[in-house]
Amino acid sequence: MSFDVLFNQFMSGIARAALLFLVASGLSLTFGVLRVLNFAHGSLYMLGAFLSYSIWKLLLMPVLGFYVAAIIAALIMAAIGILIEFVLLRRLYARGWPEQLLSTYAIVLIITDLVKWAWGGEFLSIPRPKPFTGAVSLFGFPFPSYNFFVILLGLGLVVFLWWLVYKTRFGDIIRAAAHDREMVSALGIPIPWLFTWIFVLGAFIAGLSGAVTAPFGSVALGMDMEIIIECFAVVVIGGMGSLPGTLLGSFIVGEVYAFGIMFKPELALAFIFMVMAVVLIIRPWGIFGRPER
Repeated sequence: MSFDVLFNQFMSGIARAALLFLVASGLSLTFGVLRVLNFAHGSLYMLGAFLSYSIWKLLLMPVLGFYVAAIIAALIMAAIGILIEFVLLRRLYARGWPEQLLSTYAIVLIITDLVKWAWGGEFLSIPRPKPFTGAVSLFGFPFPSYNFFVILLGLGLVVFLWWLVYKTRFGDIIRAAAHDREMVSALGIPIPWLFTWIFVLGAFIAGLSGAVTAPFGSVALGMDMEIIIECFAVVVIGGMGSLPGTLLGSFIVGEVYAFGIMFKPELALAFIFMVMAVVLIIRPWGIFGRPER
């Protein structure tokens, strides 16, 4: 097999990893601080994709329409995140994971029916925005420029979250709350509002990720289940609540999926779960995760 084929497949895996990190980072951040397994995160991603499509059609802006639609869709998802956290999740923090999963799965069903009612079962699509419609030369090999845009966006999110979590006072509070929320509350910091802002950030990232995904392929029902399964594999492999772990897990899952598609397409997802099973056997809390106290 030629080097150019392997290199292109490797870069496709990098693009897939960047997209997975965009989605999984919000899921990991939510779990790391709130300790909530938000099964509805994929549905927020799907709703963001559908909203960006409708906003893009309404704007009728050939050049900037996609970017404006993506930002507006992400902001709408942040507002929906406030509603979900305030009405539902705030009452579940002290409950067990089975109740959290059941409640967030109820949100999945609600959003799925709302999407079906509002957009029907059609496959929708957004053309790739300018100037990312063609290909760029990477070490002499052609590579889709939109994939390169997604990689750069993923790297930008890595830098932003690293700065937010490790270089700001808000990040200090986030890390402290992840380890000992009672101590943070005793210092006079309003834990409920901290949790709200964390969930809103996760919902914003999910909505933005959905909008960014739209030009990759079709926007359709079921895209939430497809992405959330891989994202759970990412955070389990890397370590629940760990930003470096999410980055490494995204890379592993992206590359395993890319080369699995090339060598054995029908087993591409199975390869991902084989890797996850091996990690769980050797290190049940993930590569960068910490054992639960």
